Amino acid sequence: MAAKVGGTDEYNSDINVTPMVDVMLVLLIIFMIVTPLLQQGVSVNLPKNMKSPTEDPDIAKDTSVIVAIPDNNQFFIGKDPYPLTSLGEKIKTLMEGKPPNKRVVYIKSGIDVNYGTVVEAIDQIRKQDIDKIGLVADKEKKKKE
Repeated sequence: MAAKVGGTDEYNSDINVTPMVDVMLVLLIIFMIVTPLLQQGVSVNLPKNMKSPTEDPDIAKDTSVIVAIPDNNQFFIGKDPYPLTSLGEKIKTLMEGKPPNKRVVYIKSGIDVNYGTVVEAIDQIRKQDIDKIGLVADKEKKKKE
């Protein structure tokens, strides 16, 4: 009778977790890298709102038009900068084909931006026959009592 090489004829019912741990670590690294890239638009230090109504769910949609004004005389739509003079034309092209009730432009303005700068942006938007303009503010976190 010949000697067996390589073990026994019995089945091994233990789970080999090493490949599973390797896959989970790779997924963790991928999610850690991708998560910061998911932010849309330009970061703006928004003013805090004391008592805000419910947030408009259309703000978070990819099809919504958001004008970010992080500093005076800096205007962004998404992550692309635009001068004030061409801001209206870009918004007009983005609003083409939208029904009148969905023609809303949201403005995210920083705390230190002058009121006049925001008014100039609103004037450019209104020249494009858009009457619905939303001003975005951060929700105030409720204090625990």
